[in-house]
Amino acid sequence: MKVLLSWLQEFAPITGDPVDLGEELSDLGLAVEEMEILGEGLDGIVVAKVLELSPHPDADRIQLVQVDRGDGEALQVCCGAFNMSVGDLVPLATVGTTMPNGMDIAARKMRGEMSNGMLCSAAELGLGSDHGGIMILPDHPLGTPLTEALGLDGDVLWDLEVNPNRPDALSVVGVARDLAARLRVPFTPPSPVVSEAGDDATGRISVEILDPVLCGRFVARVFDDVRIGPSSTKIANRLRALGMRPINNVVDVSNYVMLELGQPSHAFDLATVTGGALRVRRAREGETLVTLDDVTRELHPSDGVICDADDAVISLAGVMGGASTEISDTTSSAIVEMAWWDPPSIAHTSRRHALRSEASGRFERTIDPQIADLAMARFAELMAGGAQLASGVVDERGQLPEPARVRLRTSRLNEILGAEITPEMVDGYLEPIGFEVTPVGEDRDVAVPSFRPDTTTEIDVIEEVARHHGYSKIAKTVPTSARAGALTAAQQDRRRVRALMIGRGVTEAMPLPFLAPGDLAKAGLDEAGIVVTNPLVSEESVMRSSLRPGLLKAVAYNASHRNHAVSLYELGTTFGAVPAGAALPDEREVLGVVLAGREAPAAAEIWWDLVEHLLVEDASLENASVPGLHATRAARLNAAGTEVGVAGEIAPDVLEAFEITGRVAWIEVDLTVLFGLPHGEHQLEPFSRYPSSDIDLAFVVGDDVPAAALRSALRDAAGELLAGLELFDVHRSERLGEGLRSLAFRMRFQADDRTLTDDEVAAVRDRCIAAGEAVGARLRD
Repeated sequence: MKVLLSWLQEFAPITGDPVDLGEELSDLGLAVEEMEILGEGLDGIVVAKVLELSPHPDADRIQLVQVDRGDGEALQVCCGAFNMSVGDLVPLATVGTTMPNGMDIAARKMRGEMSNGMLCSAAELGLGSDHGGIMILPDHPLGTPLTEALGLDGDVLWDLEVNPNRPDALSVVGVARDLAARLRVPFTPPSPVVSEAGDDATGRISVEILDPVLCGRFVARVFDDVRIGPSSTKIANRLRALGMRPINNVVDVSNYVMLELGQPSHAFDLATVTGGALRVRRAREGETLVTLDDVTRELHPSDGVICDADDAVISLAGVMGGASTEISDTTSSAIVEMAWWDPPSIAHTSRRHALRSEASGRFERTIDPQIADLAMARFAELMAGGAQLASGVVDERGQLPEPARVRLRTSRLNEILGAEITPEMVDGYLEPIGFEVTPVGEDRDVAVPSFRPDTTTEIDVIEEVARHHGYSKIAKTVPTSARAGALTAAQQDRRRVRALMIGRGVTEAMPLPFLAPGDLAKAGLDEAGIVVTNPLVSEESVMRSSLRPGLLKAVAYNASHRNHAVSLYELGTTFGAVPAGAALPDEREVLGVVLAGREAPAAAEIWWDLVEHLLVEDASLENASVPGLHATRAARLNAAGTEVGVAGEIAPDVLEAFEITGRVAWIEVDLTVLFGLPHGEHQLEPFSRYPSSDIDLAFVVGDDVPAAALRSALRDAAGELLAGLELFDVHRSERLGEGLRSLAFRMRFQADDRTLTDDEVAAVRDRCIAAGEAVGARLRD
C-alpha cells in the first residue's frame, strides 16, 4: 500500500521528519519498504506544447514532434510514442537534464534527424508504471517546471507492507487514523458535502440479493448528466503516485475513493442495464461473461455474479465488470454500486480466473460493511461537475459479520506484555483508533469498530494496545522455568545424520516436494502418487513418494553445468498412499543420498556409518532386486529385523532417462522407522594413545555370499580390538573362476591400554580368517 504524506495530512495534522514518520509507521506494524521524496530528479523537465507531428523520413517507428517550451520557438524532438495530438501538453526533458534513471539528455541525431530533448512517459519520470505513451498533462503555462505543474515538489511517498490481518490499512484514512493516534494528534475523517437533484431515483433501479452469504450489503445510487472527461490534476497526480493510470473522471474517482476509504465501487451505464435491475446470485453451469478486458470467461457455479432483469450476467461480483454495461462517452446516466462481498468467494473467483485487482484484493481481506454510505457521498462530491447525484438510495442487506465485543483484563494484558500499563493508558491507546472502551473496574469492555474485522478476541485487543504503546518500549524478559529446554531424541538423531553427511563431504539439497506427472515412473518407481488439486504450477502436481526423482534432477542439473561429481543428500518428507480409514496420506521422514560418479559400495559405506553413528544394533545389508536400481548392484537395508531402506546404484535406463552419464550410487533410508528402533546413547571416551596395526585380508567368495555377511563375521571375530573396518576392493577375473569375486578388507587393530604385540595381531588375524571360512570364504592366495 502506497500513501502520500499530503494525503494523510488532509485527515490529521501530521508533521515531522519523513524518516522519523516512517519509523513510527514501521513500529505500528506498517513496515516502510521504500520512501521517496517526489519531485527529486525532475529538475530540467518542463511543460511543453505539441505544435506539429510528422513522420520520420527514415524510421517508421519514430515521429518528429515540434514543441514549444514557452519561448515561442519550435523545438524538434524525435519520439517513439504516437499517443499525442497537436495541442497536447507534454513533459519535455530539456538538453542537459539528468533523468531519474541516470540517463543524460543531450542533443543528438536519430537516423539523421536532430532531437533536442526527450518527451517523457510516466514510467520514465518515476511517476507510475505506464510505459505505453507520453504523459499528457493538464493545462498549465508553457515552461512551468513539471514538479510545480503536478504539485509534487517535496511530497513524501511511502510504500508500506500491510499484513493480511489489517484490511483497514489498505486505505489512506486507515493509515492516517493509526499514525495520528501514535502522534497524539486529532484525526478527522472526511465529511463530504453533496447535493441531490431530481425525483427519487429508486423507482428507476432495483436491487435483489438472491444469495445473502455471497453479498452482505449492496448500495446503489443513480448519477445523471454524466459527462466523461479527464480528472482533476490533483486526482490524476495522486493516482499516478500510487501506481494507477488515470483513465477518465468516473474510473479515476472510483479508484480514488477506494484508495482513500478502502471501499471499491463499480459503475454501470444505466441505459444498458435491462430494467435497471441488479440481481446478485451464484453463476450457473455453462454461463459466460465478456469482462471489461474483452475476455470471454466461462463461469463456475461458485462464482458470484450480478445480473439484469433478464437474468443475464453483467458483472463478475467483486472482481471485474462486464463489457456490455461499461461506461462510455455516450453514457448519460450511471448506476454506481458499492457492496460487501464474502471474502472466500471473491478469493476463489479471483484465483480461478487469474483476475487479481486492487478491488478484489480488498474484498478478499474483507472491507468495512458500514463504509458504503460515506464512500458513496465522497464519490458524489468528487464527481461534482461531471455528474449529478439523483435523490434516493437503494440499500439491500444480506448476512453481515457482527463486530466483536471483548473483555480486556488489565492483569492479563500486563502478564502477556511484561509491562505496567494502566487502564487509563489502555483508553488512550484504543479510543483514538475507533475502539469504544467501557470501564469495568480495572478491566475494560471493548467494542471493536466495523473496520477492524481482524480483532475478535482478547489477545487481538492486547496486540492493539502493544502496537500503540510501542513494541520498542516493551522490555525483553527471559521466561523462568524449573526445567531447561532440550532436544528430543529424534532431533538429536537428525543432527547426527546431518553431521555424518557433512563429515563425508555431502551437500544438503532441498528440492520441492512436488513432482511432474511421469517423474516417478522415470525414476523406475510406481507412478501412483497423490495428485494435488490446486498445484502451484501445473508441471508439479504430484506429491513425491520418494526423494529419488528430485535428487536425480539435481544431479542432472549439475551435470549440465559441468559439475559431474556432485554428492547430495536430502532430509525430507515423502507421501505414501492414504491408509484405510485415514483422511491424510502416510508421511515419512526419509534420508536420500545420491553420489554421482560413485559405485554401489559407496552407498553401503554410508549405511554402515549411519547405523554406527546412531548405535543401531543388528544391522545388515541384503542383496535384492529394487525397482529403479541396478539389477545386480542393489540391496535392501535391515536393522533390528526391520526393513528400513534400499541402497545400490541407479539403473542404467533411469540414468539415461535423466540424461546422466557414468555411475551413480544411491541410498534411501526411512528415518521414521530407523529413529524408532532401539539404539544406544553415545558415550565420550578418550582416544587411545597407543599405535594401531593395520592388516589387509582378501577373501574369495561366491556371488551368493553377501559382502555384508563377511563384514559382520570379521567384525565379530575381531572383537574389542577392532578400530576400523573398510571394504576397499572388489575384484573379478578368469583366474578366480566363474561366479567368484575377491573382497578385500582393511582392518585396523588398537588397544586402549597398551601397544599390541605381533603375536596378538596374528591371533586376531587368524580368528578373522577362520570367521571368513565359516561363511564360505577362503583367503585369497
